[in-house]
Amino acid sequence: MNLYPIAKSLLFQLEAERAHDITLKGLKISEQLGLLSFTSSPQCEAREVMGLSFPNPIGLAAGLDKNGAVIDGMAALGFGFIEVGTVTPRPQPGNPKPRLFRLPEANGIINRFGFNNLGVDQLVKNVKAAKFSGILGINIGKNFDTPNAQAVNDYLTCMGKVYPHASYITVNISSPNTKNLRDLQEKEALSALLAALKQSQQQLAQQHGRYVPVALKIAPDLTKAQVVEIAELLMHHQIDGVIATNTTLARDLVKGLPNADEKGGLSGTPVRAQSTQVIQQLATELKGALPIIGVGGISSGQDAIEKVAAGASLVQVYSGLIYQGPKLVQDVCKALG
Repeated sequence: MNLYPIAKSLLFQLEAERAHDITLKGLKISEQLGLLSFTSSPQCEAREVMGLSFPNPIGLAAGLDKNGAVIDGMAALGFGFIEVGTVTPRPQPGNPKPRLFRLPEANGIINRFGFNNLGVDQLVKNVKAAKFSGILGINIGKNFDTPNAQAVNDYLTCMGKVYPHASYITVNISSPNTKNLRDLQEKEALSALLAALKQSQQQLAQQHGRYVPVALKIAPDLTKAQVVEIAELLMHHQIDGVIATNTTLARDLVKGLPNADEKGGLSGTPVRAQSTQVIQQLATELKGALPIIGVGGISSGQDAIEKVAAGASLVQVYSGLIYQGPKLVQDVCKALG
């Protein structure tokens, strides 16, 4: 029996961030009481990606569980992998509230959180306390007050601390909610960042006796020329994967709707086509050199099929989960087989 529509109708009466916090607390309590152990595991084929064996191809995108506080609860929903974060070296409160807005007419969400999190040390504590033994991605970023010229230090700090606990590490340079962060996607800055990360990854692999793949998360608001440039750099620096895409600044598909003019990144159905287009462009340029994880506007099994047809090896959901509930995980698995 799908009870989520009832829960959703109640939660959607609350302010969006309050509903988000209550949901996470409820998930934590449900997991502690063993109430989620009844969730049936979705039946679909395992995938080998980035040298890792994913029990199924649908993952939780970063942003929902920034501090890794409800890893076990999320795992009980049947995800093939979970990505936590974005985490920064130092704790930071993020942008002023309100900073999360629903656009229900478009199945969209706008957020301008700004990497609000408790810092990398707290995330590591939470990860160590979790019972989850599946594939865990940890998404890393920079503090808002770290200049881009020193951003590499923040990424290396986070990378060093999460490396022993991550199945893979995602480098987030594409959030629109940290001032000038997306400038790190420009050729010169990105090449320097990727070179430093690759060197650190090799040193950490030697130190810990295990190789942890590194993926780059990019924005949907890129020109074709920028996508080509990023693909070349990913191959040149031998990065292990790319996640496409983050939220969009575009508002064309939600113009005139309540909350559409709020600043921040737009996710959900309105970013679906834009995200898929970037995946197609990446796939054309990469020619299988490294895998693509598709995220952006997946609200049904058909949406996931579209991402895979465009070139994605795995998919992730966030906004679709808010609108459709945990049944989405089952639906996507059934569609992808």
